[in-house]
Amino acid sequence: MNTSTPSPADSLQASEKGQWFLSGQVDESEPLRRFQIHSLPYSVGRKTESSLCLPVGCISKEHAEFFEDGNRIGLRDLGSTNGTFVNGEPLNGETLLRENDIVQFATIVFRVGSAKVATDHHTIAEDVCDQALAMIQFERLISDGGLHPHFQPIVTLEDQERIGYEILGRSRLFGLQSPHEMFHAASQLNLEAQLSEAFRDRGVEIGKHFPNDMNLFVNTHPKELDHPALYDSLVSLRNLAPEQKITLEIHEGASTNMTMMRELCAVLKDLDILLAFDDFGVGRARLVELGEVRPDFLKFDMKLTKNINDAPTKRQELVALFANMVNNLGIKTLAEGVETRECHDILVEMGFQLGQGFYYGRPSPVSKYIKEGTATEPENGTGTQ
Repeated sequence: MNTSTPSPADSLQASEKGQWFLSGQVDESEPLRRFQIHSLPYSVGRKTESSLCLPVGCISKEHAEFFEDGNRIGLRDLGSTNGTFVNGEPLNGETLLRENDIVQFATIVFRVGSAKVATDHHTIAEDVCDQALAMIQFERLISDGGLHPHFQPIVTLEDQERIGYEILGRSRLFGLQSPHEMFHAASQLNLEAQLSEAFRDRGVEIGKHFPNDMNLFVNTHPKELDHPALYDSLVSLRNLAPEQKITLEIHEGASTNMTMMRELCAVLKDLDILLAFDDFGVGRARLVELGEVRPDFLKFDMKLTKNINDAPTKRQELVALFANMVNNLGIKTLAEGVETRECHDILVEMGFQLGQGFYYGRPSPVSKYIKEGTATEPENGTGTQ
């Protein structure tokens, strides 16, 4: 055995083996599933007769098996090509297991769980945020193409013509589907900046299917700001898509650091990348900095603009005042959170120039826009996902 032997109290009891299961995801496009361990030995492999068949090329025909050892249960590797891992450590031979151990067969990861009642292929939403599993999945997210960005249209309010898309981070790896889950896992490893950069690179790489004049709005993480590595990443981004129209979004609160903003603006000008302040109206929301560092776009947070048609008159007047002041500075105003025709109409009356929200389109993979004819198929005919 290659790990310390757990105490009987911690080990999985063979007398309860009907209660034990693996929760995981065979393919990243499917939901989290539960695979009950009905009997021991319980084989794992690519062969169809395996107790758990994993029809994936990286899995050996006879990869591993769970076994009974007295009143305990364990796992042994069967000489697999790409390895078996327990809690991130390679399994050389066999070891006993504890509940909530993370077992990995090549690149496919499962958590060992227990329940009095468990059925095969049962979706268990409560396990989606399993943090230990998410941490192991994170490396797969960054290095193995696990990022599948979505694109949300940005339109001119006057005629609802699309002028660009915001790139939004998504993944099909369970435990890491939403940006919140991904950045939470990244924070445990102090890799928020690297994840943010990976979002931009992957999004622009896929976004090259849009015409060059279609503006791709990419995001930053606060930990990237005031750090030279951001500038290097932007150079790489521009080299990735030399002709693509790109806008960098930063939180409006960052605009209070004038030294950083001047340096950033100089870098963006050299790279022909535009600038947007995001989430205006949340936090400081100070207009005075706009006099010194003027972004190309100011995105009004949805807390200000969503359902503005139902807001009190005084609030509507205040939002309209802000919009007109920003327009007068030569900055394009963009309203977020537009979900209805009524909201759209009043934002037009207020003088907003651009809009983003479910009313114009939900975040979707680029394949949706290829079908609509607003993006182009890859030259080699392969898919983008």
